[in-house]
Amino acid sequence: MMNRKKTKAVWLVLVMACALLLASCGGVGEGAGPAGGEAAADRTDDETDAIPGGATDAVDEGTESMEETAVPAVEPVTVRVGSLKGPTSIGLVRLMEENDSGETQNQYEFTMETAADTLLGMMAQGELDIALVPANVASVFYHKTQGGISVIDINTLGVIYMVSADPSIKDVEDLSGKTICLTGKGTTPDLALQYLLSAHGLSVDDVTLEYKSEATEVAALLAEDPDAVGLLPQPFVTAAMMQNESLAIVLDMTEQWNMVQGEGGSTLVTGVTIVRNEFLTEHEDAVRLFMADHKASAEYANTETAATAELVVAQGIIEKAPVAEAAIPYCNIVYIDGAGMKTALSGYLSVLEGQNAEFIGGSLPEDAFYYIAE
Repeated sequence: MMNRKKTKAVWLVLVMACALLLASCGGVGEGAGPAGGEAAADRTDDETDAIPGGATDAVDEGTESMEETAVPAVEPVTVRVGSLKGPTSIGLVRLMEENDSGETQNQYEFTMETAADTLLGMMAQGELDIALVPANVASVFYHKTQGGISVIDINTLGVIYMVSADPSIKDVEDLSGKTICLTGKGTTPDLALQYLLSAHGLSVDDVTLEYKSEATEVAALLAEDPDAVGLLPQPFVTAAMMQNESLAIVLDMTEQWNMVQGEGGSTLVTGVTIVRNEFLTEHEDAVRLFMADHKASAEYANTETAATAELVVAQGIIEKAPVAEAAIPYCNIVYIDGAGMKTALSGYLSVLEGQNAEFIGGSLPEDAFYYIAE
């Protein structure tokens, strides 16, 4: 059925080349922490009744079934899953709990890291079977491994927001002349911002971009300077707003992206789930079972927010349940597979290719990049 089986020797040779390219892109995480990885922010015990902003209902609009593919009954398989310590892992916490309780048919071993290049190294060495990584990084890795991985689903849409106490910012054009603090040059927040600036007739020359090494630095700056403008992912947005009541979400970057693209256009994709094709070839039924488990876990995160918040704290993703519960609706956790996944992801990668093809590994990946269950 599949003819892309790679030997471990090839993976070991390619991992170094991939790591070098990813480093040259300025970071490969989801937009927070060193190299763009996610980490828990400093938080307070204060709660808010509501958080301004316009996050969409990710479950209603973004979750697709597995194209009516029946979940197979399979022999138990140990599946090693890696994810980033942030929104992508939030969609897995229910599955983690069920696995710990022995309620899953597969046996899962979960690993959480703060940077995507760590996960990619483990994938390349055969130490992980499945990983949840930034969308553009998946494309880069596909090219560097000569088609050694496939995308099986989209797990998060846009999770980045422009935050400020400046009420004059109501549209992208209002950013002209502003200093914007963000993390990770070449990461999802940076790419999205540059695309939106260009779409509104602006460039990086019309703003001052101040790159910080960690999202906590951006959050701290926002807490100290009421005129500062920060581009942050969740849950740092919620944490910063709980620490400073004058802060508000002034621009939802996903909403802005969708406005530029229009009906039928691409959407902002943050995280995707990839699988080693060697593992997929040998254990396709187990991979499809994981997909079903992942879908159920993502739906649980969106419908059982309070319970999920407690699981998020238990897994060490966010320190305090009030912050987690307030942030989850803004994390755009989804499960999209099949044709819907291919349409959304290929559209997003096409936009990035138009900005700089190196962001996606030099060119758009072939159709084989997208796994669609038969």
